[in-house]
Amino acid sequence: MKQCRTADIDYFVVRSKSRRTADIVVERDGQIFVRLPERLPDHSIEQIIEQKRIWIYKSLAEWRDLNSARVLREFRSGEGFLYLGSSYRLSLVPDQEEPLVLRDGRFRLRRKLAEKGVTTARQAFRDFYMEKGSERLVRRSAYFADKVGVQVKQVEVKELGFRWGSCSSDGSIRFHDGPAKDYRLYSGARTLPPSSSGTRRGILERG
Repeated sequence: MKQCRTADIDYFVVRSKSRRTADIVVERDGQIFVRLPERLPDHSIEQIIEQKRIWIYKSLAEWRDLNSARVLREFRSGEGFLYLGSSYRLSLVPDQEEPLVLRDGRFRLRRKLAEKGVTTARQAFRDFYMEKGSERLVRRSAYFADKVGVQVKQVEVKELGFRWGSCSSDGSIRFHDGPAKDYRLYSGARTLPPSSSGTRRGILERG
């Protein structure tokens, strides 16, 4: 990977032996990555950037708008945190076995974690969302697998870099640890081997 600049656009070039086409990605931190086949000549990069210049400007503008409204958490009692479409206030509690629980309409965070700093407190929330999100992904994967006639043996949530998800021939589905939409679940399920009960049915039903 190397860093480059074309006119006023800074970006990173990532080459791959397995890649057959070129594309551009604006990552969650606003960095631009140009992903290329290994043998594509360097002089083609600037052409790709020029062809996608308007799209890049638009994507960066959207990223700035999203991040301008970003809330910086201090993890203090009374702060609101979203979960399944609702906001719940935070309480710091001294004696609690679990790092973080949602109980009686409030998030309850072990006080010692908040006292260690924002990073530790944020990790407790991340672990909570990952656990609850994984449970929901298992249920939704089973739902869509039945709709398209495939079998899902394992569902995992993990860091997948540029990909939103992947699946394998043994019936495993892996999701990136960001938001997972139902259309993504459906797309992943459709690429799995058919079950013995029948063929895939290509009907998109959002839950």
